[in-house]
Amino acid sequence: MRKVRAKKSLGQHFLTDLSIAERIAHTLDDFKHLPVLEVGPGMGVLTQFLLEMGLDLTVVELDAESVDYLEVAFPQLHGRIIGEDFLKMDLKRLYGERPFCVIGNYPYNISTQIFFKVLEYRDQVACCSGMLQREVAQRIAEPPGSKTYGILSVLLQAWYDIEYLFTVDEHVFNPPPKVKSGVIRLTRNDVTDLGVDERMFKRLVKLSFGQRRKMLRSSLKPAFMADPSVLDRDVFRQRPEQLGVEDFIALTRLAMDQPPQSVP
Repeated sequence: MRKVRAKKSLGQHFLTDLSIAERIAHTLDDFKHLPVLEVGPGMGVLTQFLLEMGLDLTVVELDAESVDYLEVAFPQLHGRIIGEDFLKMDLKRLYGERPFCVIGNYPYNISTQIFFKVLEYRDQVACCSGMLQREVAQRIAEPPGSKTYGILSVLLQAWYDIEYLFTVDEHVFNPPPKVKSGVIRLTRNDVTDLGVDERMFKRLVKLSFGQRRKMLRSSLKPAFMADPSVLDRDVFRQRPEQLGVEDFIALTRLAMDQPPQSVP
């Protein structure tokens, strides 16, 4: 059977090391009771191990050539290969209100967008694991205080427990990427409500990291114009990477005490 040609425009780098694919598949060992959606299966190197585990598997693949390959290589997936753009999918169409897991060897060029999509469905995505560019994986998993800790770190860590599992070298891909990859796992935590306006929480996190080299009293000034004296508090003398999720929640509570028109 003819192999699929990796397409640069889709950020495709096909994993060739079966042992690594098997390790990634088994990141879902604690979630075998849930349906699983694999994003970007390519030629199915990860898919084969997910099927061996007996998972209730559906795959979504944008590349038509890969879809044709998968339909021949994995007849057991008949009716479960979706030739669409994951980022544009309504996942409730697949799962209704049921919980499910997401896994994949994610295309580097859209990996950040994939995790923002997971956030949209956080009340249903019980686990999300897989491989992506190492720097992005580290950013997602890093605790406060790290130079790579940022917007996605805070927003994901508010709702998920995150583990950086292992690093994957470039030579196990075809074609080899120019960077190393990292495998992470996100497991939904027990948080059901942040206790603050979520829209404002996101806005403050983005404002803070929009000028990450500056102290918060500078970057968050637009959110506290009604009562600038608040900016004299110690927390505003810190930079955003020094704050954890609970700190940003506390800042959001302060902002909610401001007149609504003062918050951008």
